[in-house]
Amino acid sequence: METITAKVWNFGDNIDTDLIIAARYLNTSDPEQLAKHVMEDADPAFVSKVQKGDIIVAGENFGCGSSREHAPIALKAAGVSAVVAKSFARIFYRNAFNMGLPIFELPQSDEIREGQTIQIDPDHGKIENKDTQKTYKFTPIPAFMQELLECGGLINYAKKEIKA
Repeated sequence: METITAKVWNFGDNIDTDLIIAARYLNTSDPEQLAKHVMEDADPAFVSKVQKGDIIVAGENFGCGSSREHAPIALKAAGVSAVVAKSFARIFYRNAFNMGLPIFELPQSDEIREGQTIQIDPDHGKIENKDTQKTYKFTPIPAFMQELLECGGLINYAKKEIKA
């Protein structure tokens, strides 16, 4: 998997799927429409500030709440290249991989500040804070999950397997 280097946006603990994409926008599954409202209830200006490739760094239990696939779709469509958090809700964790959104568990995520630039090396389980020069280790993503991400999610992976 490719290395990801980008600016950080911070969010705290227990960011639920309704904060990621509010239920009032679930009348569509169009990624572009969802992207216009991502993180709106957590930070109303987020969508106007986030740049393609930026990374969200959060605390514990990111993606808790309902099991909507819209949450990782909205993040990915808004240009978020990855989410780093202390922990993820189980259903969000699987939905993120199924939708092709890279996520990484890092117990020290609270040491990374908004506006800093980090580099994520998924293959070696390493995150480097380019501003502080501090390096963090995490358990690398299993090969199958990396393959899902490289294909852009479960549907693309299945299409590839059918052709093979």
